[in-house]
Amino acid sequence: MSRPLPAQTQVPVLALGDILLVSLQGELHDGLAEQLQHDISSRIAAGRVTGVVLDISGVDIVDSFLGRVLAEIASTARLLAARTVLAGMRPAVAITLVELGLTLPGLITALDVDRALELLSPEEE
Repeated sequence: MSRPLPAQTQVPVLALGDILLVSLQGELHDGLAEQLQHDISSRIAAGRVTGVVLDISGVDIVDSFLGRVLAEIASTARLLAARTVLAGMRPAVAITLVELGLTLPGLITALDVDRALELLSPEEE
């Protein structure tokens, strides 16, 4: 008999040089979203972070809550002098965002993490 998977308690934030890679998987509840926003802003402020990649390829559904969280992360990063790229958006997620009227200001988009990293490289500026 299989057991239900435990709820995710933390989103991994990996440092790749001066870029943070955040890979979102499944649902992001309120407490986890607040923790993620705090973790990212703290890491940007503490180090020489110039960019954040938010990989949502593992996210099946983006609702208005997650859309707001992504926009707030991008706004906070921008205020701390870091750029944010949203990577791996599925077509169904893009359609949902349009239907919800969410424009995600301040977010650059990329088809995958590799392209997101290219967009944040100094040669692309």
